[in-house]
Amino acid sequence: MVETQQRSAAEISRAELEARDMGAVVDIYDQIYQLRGVNPEYIERLASVVDSKMRAVSAHGATVDSLRVAVLAALNLADELVTLRGRYDALNASVEASRHAVTQSMVRTRAGSLMGMLDAVLPERKAG
Repeated sequence: MVETQQRSAAEISRAELEARDMGAVVDIYDQIYQLRGVNPEYIERLASVVDSKMRAVSAHGATVDSLRVAVLAALNLADELVTLRGRYDALNASVEASRHAVTQSMVRTRAGSLMGMLDAVLPERKAG
């Protein structure tokens, strides 16, 4: 029984190590990186975006210092992120405003319908 528990723990440890070892070997701006994560394809996609941004920054500038290129690429990516977050927030606010307007309209329609039903069953309400 103790051997079974130890074996199970060893198998669990192996599974954890395998999960941690999942990752990808990527090339970013002519440097090879071993990156770990649960989705190697996603890691490769992110690395490709970073590599493309660094190459674009390098193509538009005279600097060859890879650290400087990386910082400028990071600033460009941060600008894109902030811009997209702003657009997302504006769209989200617009959707919420539309949802509120639709809800208000539905409430008014339902209230009108209920008033009509009350008028039908309460004749004295019409006269008053």
